[in-house]
Amino acid sequence: MDTEKCAALLCVLESGSITAAAEKLGYTVSGVSRMMAALEAESGFPLLLRSKTGVVPAEDCRSMLPTLRDLARLGALYEARCSAVRGLDTGVLRVGSVYSAYYDWLAQTIASFSKTHPGIEVHFLQGSSSEFYTKLAQHEVDFCIVSRREGDYEFRLLREDPLLAWVPPGHPRAKDGHYPLRDFETDPYIDTYPGQETDNNRAFHSGGITPHSRFLSRDVQATHAMVAAGLGVSLNNAILAHGLDLSDVITLPTSPSFEVEIGIAAPRKEERSPAAEHFLKFALSSLKK
Repeated sequence: MDTEKCAALLCVLESGSITAAAEKLGYTVSGVSRMMAALEAESGFPLLLRSKTGVVPAEDCRSMLPTLRDLARLGALYEARCSAVRGLDTGVLRVGSVYSAYYDWLAQTIASFSKTHPGIEVHFLQGSSSEFYTKLAQHEVDFCIVSRREGDYEFRLLREDPLLAWVPPGHPRAKDGHYPLRDFETDPYIDTYPGQETDNNRAFHSGGITPHSRFLSRDVQATHAMVAAGLGVSLNNAILAHGLDLSDVITLPTSPSFEVEIGIAAPRKEERSPAAEHFLKFALSSLKK
């Protein structure tokens, strides 16, 4: 099966229309339509459901999406390795970080890397650790700075980072100098990134703790403001305080303490593109310096 057609089909589904996909791919609309017709003929069943509002995957196509993604990825990997053999410095690199504390270093690393590899296009991504691990599993990211999770990938440790309780000024535990994890079961808890497998939730799960969730937040700065306003307490990675003025809240170590391994996660070497392999080596060399 033609992997270029698989990639085009995925682009059509992501874009929601053949016209939008053609513009993104740099093809004509008729060219993409012919590719879709040829791919449906090869498959032996309809792949797209067309309407005036766009296209969606047919039921049989939906079940084939993981395989189609693998074929498109392997096709792109093959082309990239062929380019490397021919001495062509090309490819697309997707890198990112959960933590803003690493933004400057990562941006400077990308800038230095791009000077010596101008043909490699670099996309800078942001997201949570859960989101990045999903992207790693789906081969949608090549290099990310995250907290450690279980999985089939390479991990290079950067730091061990404690979880800290954020409490309002005047909280009874402030004078104790620490915050018992069990107190999260009774104090109003501000849940940052609810519904995701955060380090906070992993700490609670390991201790058999069910926090008294009263408020939800999808932004660390919002969580900070809510704690400062006295709405409740929160549990956060120490590194998330980077760039924030926490003078209006009190940060306390927890008892028992809970530390998180933060590092660089990347696909296994055999699954990395030449561009990703070059960038990983370049970044690790930069860290040593």
